[in-house]
Amino acid sequence: MITNLRFWKSIAILFLVVPLWACGAEPQTAETPAATGPEEAAHPSNTGGPGEAVKLIGDPKKGAEIFNASCIGCHNAEGREGMPNPGSADGTVPALNPIDPTLYSKDYKTFATNIDLFIQHGSTPEGSNPALKMPAVGDQKRLTQQQIAHVIAYIIGLNKK
Repeated sequence: MITNLRFWKSIAILFLVVPLWACGAEPQTAETPAATGPEEAAHPSNTGGPGEAVKLIGDPKKGAEIFNASCIGCHNAEGREGMPNPGSADGTVPALNPIDPTLYSKDYKTFATNIDLFIQHGSTPEGSNPALKMPAVGDQKRLTQQQIAHVIAYIIGLNKK
């Protein structure tokens, strides 16, 4: 019985740690201020504007490959639903398919810029103490600007209306 319990604890830890590592997220520390209300909903960090990626042409097929290697751990297959994010307002990492209606735009450039700001600068979700934050992939140079352009094209393709 104890061996069985240890096995399931190991599996539970594996399912929590591997996705965190895969998406590059780091647990939020107590020193990071948490969002307190709707006026502080998830938004890109205020460290700058859009990156060069919005000026580049992205390939959705390459974007899918990059997404599956870098983003799927938190946003799941095709961005349909996010993994659990205790302490965030809705309890999960945001879905990208469909994307938050406040980010969507029929204008390609506007939509690309909205997505780019999150990828470049990261964000902290709304909630009392979200365990996961979107890493600043562009600022931290985890992906090149061309790779980010590919991911943007992929996410836009998932949300064609």
